[in-house]
Amino acid sequence: MVKLIITGAFIGLAGVMLSYYGNPANTGFCVSCFMENIAGSLGLHGNIRMQFIRPEIIGFVLGSFLISVYKKDFRSISYGSSLLRFFVGILLIVGCSIFIGCPVKMVFKMAAGDLTALIGLGGLVTGVFIGLKFLEGGFRIGNATDSPKANGYLVPGLMFLLLVFLLIKPPFIVMSIKGAGALYAPIYLSLIAGLIVGALAQRSGFCITGGIARIFLWGPREVIGCPKSTALLMSIVSFFMVALIASLLTGQFSLGVHGQPSSNESYGWSFLGMLMVGFGSILIKGCPLRQLISAGQGDTDAGAAVLGMLTGAALVQNWGLGGNAAGTPYEGKMAVIIGLCLLVVIGLLYRERGNGIAPEYQTGLE
Repeated sequence: MVKLIITGAFIGLAGVMLSYYGNPANTGFCVSCFMENIAGSLGLHGNIRMQFIRPEIIGFVLGSFLISVYKKDFRSISYGSSLLRFFVGILLIVGCSIFIGCPVKMVFKMAAGDLTALIGLGGLVTGVFIGLKFLEGGFRIGNATDSPKANGYLVPGLMFLLLVFLLIKPPFIVMSIKGAGALYAPIYLSLIAGLIVGALAQRSGFCITGGIARIFLWGPREVIGCPKSTALLMSIVSFFMVALIASLLTGQFSLGVHGQPSSNESYGWSFLGMLMVGFGSILIKGCPLRQLISAGQGDTDAGAAVLGMLTGAALVQNWGLGGNAAGTPYEGKMAVIIGLCLLVVIGLLYRERGNGIAPEYQTGLE
C-alpha cells in the first residue's frame, strides 16, 4: 500500500508543478491530450494547435521499461488479443476526447476546482461497474504466454526514437507555435517526471480504473476472484489530496463550473465519454496510463493498445470527434454511441461460461 500511496502522491505533485511551469492548465499529465499532440507532431493529423512530442509519454514507457529490466521484471508476453486491445485503445481515446481528458486529467481537474469533472467521475465509475459485470459474466482476453523478447522492446524502442526526434527536431517533425501544443514545461523536467512516474507505477501497479474497481469488489473471494484491498483506491485518494494542496499553494485552484480550462457544459456526453473509457479500460486490463506502463514492461498486447491510442488520437483530430469549449460535436456524439455498442458486442463475443473474474484480471484490481 505504501508504494501505491507514494506513487499517487508523486503523480499529483509532479502534474500540478508541470502545469505551473508551462503545461496546459488543469492538465498535469493527460495521456489522451498528449497522444493527440504526438500524433500531430508525427504528421498524423493537421491541427496546428495540437502538435508536440510530449516527453511525459516517453518517460512513462521508458521509466517502466528501465525499472522492470533493472528489477528483472521485464517479460515479453501476449494474451493473444492484440487486435482487440488495439481497437479498444482507439475507443479509449475517443471517449477521453469527448470529456477532454483521460482519467488522470480528470483527477487533476477535480483537484483544481473544476466541478464539471465530477460528471466525468460518475461516468468513469459507471463504466468500471459495467465492465466488472462483464468480467463476472465470463469475459476473457486469454492467458499470458511468453512471446519473443524482441516483441517487448518494440514500444520502448518507439519511445526512444520519439525522444531522439524531440531532441534533434528533424524537419519532418512539426511543433505547434500556438494553442495547447505550444504550452509545455521545460523538456528536461517533463522527461524526468515521466520517468519517475513510469518507474513508480510499474513497481506499484498504479491504475485509476483498477482503483475505482475496488469500490465494487467487496463480495466473497470465490465470487469476484480478488482479495479485499483498498490499496489502489487509496493511491487515487493520495493523488487527489496532494494535487489539491499543490493547486491551492500554487494559485491554480479555481472552484466553479463555468469557464474552466479543457471543459464544457455538455454534461451528458462527458458522462458517456468517460463511461466508455471506464468500460473499455476494465476489458483490456487498465486505463490509458496503465497501458503505457504495461507496454514498457513487455506486455505486447498493451503495446498494441498504445498504438491503438495513437491511432485514436489521430482519428479524433482528423474527424473532429473531440469535445471543445462549445460542447460535443455531432460526430463525437455518434462516435460515443457506436463505441459503447461495440464494447457491448466485444463483451458478449469474448464471454466464456464460468463464475468470477478470471485470474488474468486479478493483477491491477488487487
